[in-house]
Amino acid sequence: MTEHASSTTRAARKARLWRMIHAERAALAADLAGLGEERWATPSLCEGLSVRDVLAHLTSGATIGWARWMAGVLKCRFDFDKQVVMRLREQLGADPEETLARFGRAVPSTSSPVPLKAMLGESIVHGEDIRRPLGLPRTYPVETITLLAEYYRGSDFVVVAKKRVLDLRLVATDGPFEAGTGPLVSGPTVALVMAMTGRAAFCDDLAGDGVPVLRERCATMG
Repeated sequence: MTEHASSTTRAARKARLWRMIHAERAALAADLAGLGEERWATPSLCEGLSVRDVLAHLTSGATIGWARWMAGVLKCRFDFDKQVVMRLREQLGADPEETLARFGRAVPSTSSPVPLKAMLGESIVHGEDIRRPLGLPRTYPVETITLLAEYYRGSDFVVVAKKRVLDLRLVATDGPFEAGTGPLVSGPTVALVMAMTGRAAFCDDLAGDGVPVLRERCATMG
């Protein structure tokens, strides 16, 4: 492959990922439109954060680049949890309506402090951190959720996932994703993704001899 062809291929992959990210942001914004004000205080799947807090966190991630993100890390002396809270407060706004409006404006943004597959993961995983407690189901495009499952089963970047599913066999029941060897864990691809990233609630949607192992790892691995 020539250098030009390689560059073209990389550009096409990048554009594809951005289309997926933007589609997931837009879908989440649409799902939250008209949400009653009292429901914005619902606890998310992220400990200590409401669904409104998590949405503000997504806005923050969509509107800062790597340099500004690193500046925040340094300001918070490498306390990543402190940095998350600091940045989400910048995007929280005066009320839930403003929180959602800020996220809506960030939907088409192409700023990212992390690699694009990790950014896609942020969009979907934190989207589910919001949707699951609110009872807002989403049917994800098979291509998108399969790509994300394949990414997480081989990565511990940003969030531990690869180590969490070590020596387990993962099989999606709604798509082509299969990976690993060992005790079986099967179910919807989104449930596999969410369990891989430590969301124990999604183990309820999975079946197989490996589910107790994965559930325990959700509780013990950071």
